[in-house]
Amino acid sequence: MSNIIEEIKRPITTEMKLFEEKFYESMKSSVPLLDKVTRFIVTTKGKQMRPMFIFLCAKLLGEVNSKTYRGASMIELIHTATLVHDDVVDESFKRRNFFSINALWKNKIAVLVGDYLLSKSVLLSTDHKDYDLLSVISRTIREMSEGELLQLEKARKLDITEEVYYEIIRQKTATLIAACCEIGVLSNGADEVLAKKMQDFGTYTGMAFQIKDDLFDYLSSNIIGKPVGIDIKEQKMTLPLIHTLKNASESDRKYYFNTIKRYNNDKNRVKALIDFVKKSGGLDYAIGVMKDFQQKAKNILDEFPDSDAKKSLLLMLDYVIERKF
Repeated sequence: MSNIIEEIKRPITTEMKLFEEKFYESMKSSVPLLDKVTRFIVTTKGKQMRPMFIFLCAKLLGEVNSKTYRGASMIELIHTATLVHDDVVDESFKRRNFFSINALWKNKIAVLVGDYLLSKSVLLSTDHKDYDLLSVISRTIREMSEGELLQLEKARKLDITEEVYYEIIRQKTATLIAACCEIGVLSNGADEVLAKKMQDFGTYTGMAFQIKDDLFDYLSSNIIGKPVGIDIKEQKMTLPLIHTLKNASESDRKYYFNTIKRYNNDKNRVKALIDFVKKSGGLDYAIGVMKDFQQKAKNILDEFPDSDAKKSLLLMLDYVIERKF
């Protein structure tokens, strides 16, 4: 899989290297503690899929420019801020096999660091009068917060329909990828129609990405390092489960709802539910929906002339649904 990532990055190798410097620069502070934390963030970075989307989408229309780099830094600042805040909310002490910021510096500092990163993202756009990008990131921050709160509200009752599930994952996951694709083309002067089209491309890609994540809950844990059934233990209603329970008999539905509500730590009950979802076609249904979203994204790319950037974005779409972790 790492070979696929390298192949995707090929048209933007130089840009990704330069971005690392610019991203660190965008986080710098005169407060020594903040500088220490931001240095730690840079050394523990992930695959940086979001900047890749921005640079590749920009290259659909021309060359990467200074506005593209600012847009990529803004998005990565927002993404990092949400991860820092998420770890506090989830009381999580590990992130990508490193200690999380709240584990190393406690909650109060972690929350303030997250706030600082969000403010830097907004300032980066206003300082350079990138008001079109500011509009995109403001909407993105609002939607991500709404998605988290909608999930928390619905999780209490477990009354998540398929439509509500799509809205939650659109806001929580897909909206950030949509912002990347929109910002990429906006940095190269795209009009509103094209910007909206690329926003849709990012939304479809993000929806497919999240459904793939949800499928991992039913797969062998030795491939991906995520324990099987963890979403069920955490009472998360995902697409395979929602579809299966909607079509189950009344008695099965009651029994398995009870498993999620009261017996979510009972290994045998959780395993029985996973087997029931597989047997009932819940996984096949979710895979079908995921592939539909992927195809919708591909249809948008078909409207662009062939280029290395387009080829990489098509590879990215395949990676999204074929990845093993």
